[in-house]
Amino acid sequence: QVQLVESGGGLVQAGDSLRLSCAASGSTFSLYHMGWFRQAPGKEREFVAAVSRFGTSKNYADPVKGRSTISRDNAKNTVYLQMISLKPEDTAVYYCAASVYSISAERTRYDYWGQGTQVTVSS
Repeated sequence: QVQLVESGGGLVQAGDSLRLSCAASGSTFSLYHMGWFRQAPGKEREFVAAVSRFGTSKNYADPVKGRSTISRDNAKNTVYLQMISLKPEDTAVYYCAASVYSISAERTRYDYWGQGTQVTVSS
């Protein structure tokens, strides 16, 4: 079992950049593919990005493609989501998640979830 704790969220202006971090503990981090999801008020939780166990494969959702970079440091048990050119529609609670299966965009393929970090982008 793995515990996940996100950090790095906050209030930013449109056009700003932000880097989210997710620290893992409790299990061997490199056993898991890692993903980021987000949930805006009144909306379903949606996929943002995912990275394979050793960082060799990545998957991005279309709304963030070209503006986001997911990476991981297995020595630090941490996955990151760097976002640039933030837009008000990026406002959401961002969650990291761990999967033993793949870098899927499907929520159901992820076994463990963090509590989330709020990102608010003002116009």
